[in-house]
Amino acid sequence: MTTSPVPLVDNAITASGRRKKKRAVAQPGERKSIGMHLLLAIAAIYFLLPIWWLVVAGSKTTQGLFTGTGGPLWFDKNFALFDNIAQLATYNSGIYLRWMGNSFLYAFAGGFGATILAVLAGYAFAKYRFRGRTVTFMILLASVMVPMTALVIPTYVLFNNLGLTNTVWSVILPSLLSPFGVYLMRVYIQDAIPDELLDAARVDGSGEFRTFATIALPLMRPAIVTVLLLSVVGGWNNYFLPLAMLSDQTLLPVTVGLNNWQVQSNSATAGGLIWNLVTAGSLVSVIPLIIAFLMLQKYWQGGLSMGSLK
Repeated sequence: MTTSPVPLVDNAITASGRRKKKRAVAQPGERKSIGMHLLLAIAAIYFLLPIWWLVVAGSKTTQGLFTGTGGPLWFDKNFALFDNIAQLATYNSGIYLRWMGNSFLYAFAGGFGATILAVLAGYAFAKYRFRGRTVTFMILLASVMVPMTALVIPTYVLFNNLGLTNTVWSVILPSLLSPFGVYLMRVYIQDAIPDELLDAARVDGSGEFRTFATIALPLMRPAIVTVLLLSVVGGWNNYFLPLAMLSDQTLLPVTVGLNNWQVQSNSATAGGLIWNLVTAGSLVSVIPLIIAFLMLQKYWQGGLSMGSLK
């Protein structure tokens, strides 16, 4: 007896119809995915466009910035990036290198100090019970809402009475206080470090400092790196505080120094224009931050992986 192939054909047609229905159902999701990718692409272009302009502008001469053939978003026929960097190292007795060194000092001294204080204070707020803890933390949260620029003038008056204005301490000491860093550390420590783990260490005879250093501190690594980067970036980009505190040109950070060059170019004659040094100096000044992010991103990834295994 033989069987007819018609049912097989019907089954194939039915299966094909089901696949078409599935594809039809998946189309709205696919359109949503395409829309999200398009939105992310637009956001990436929006954030990368200023960086691209800075790279292009840093490679031009002063004349090329205003009358070049490449336009504002493309290179000029005269590629002068290395010449501009060489001029940065020699202009005004190499003052730009001094400004960069000052920025490193202010950013990293203030950033590391602020991170250490934030770690200690955040751990104390999260894991210890003491009188006035709630009130103190509420005052800390209130200080987060106060803009730093509003505190510059009172800080200047205080440091002026102490005789510390126009010194490196007038920039470093205020940078050691990071209320947002303390808040971030407390929130992270409350969830990442269980009290049972610390109690078990104490039962085993571990002291408070040893418990903090060997058990709690390794678990804080993602938050520590985050606070460190935020503090370093804030110190590196700090402008108004050193502008108010410092008058000595050799103590200025690169942010204030480049602004002085910009003012000089705005008011100078054609022979005193140094716009090429302003753009090249701005480009060089962002490179340390890019390197810091690239070097420390693995600690974020490690922290995320550690959290997923818990």
